[in-house]
Amino acid sequence: MNLAENAAAAATAEADGGDVSGFTAAEAARAALRAGVRLPTERHAAVAAVAHHLHTVLGLLRELDLGETPPADHTTEREPADAPR
Repeated sequence: MNLAENAAAAATAEADGGDVSGFTAAEAARAALRAGVRLPTERHAAVAAVAHHLHTVLGLLRELDLGETPPADHTTEREPADAPR
C-alpha cells in the first residue's frame, strides 16, 4: 500500500465511522500517512484500538502523584554506586 492508498483508506475509514473510543480508524490512517508508514486498510481499526489503549494508560501514569520519589538508581549490587563508568 502506498501513501496515496493510505490517504484514500483514511477517507474511507472516516466515512465508515470507524471509531474506537476517541481514536478513529481514520485518525490511525492519517497518522500512518503522516509518518510515511504503509498501513493496510484492514489494520486501521486495530491500530486505533492500540493507540487508544496506550493513550489511556499513559494518561493514568501522568496522573500519579510521585511526590518526592527519586529517580531509579541504575546500579547493580555487584557494582558500587561510586564506581567509575
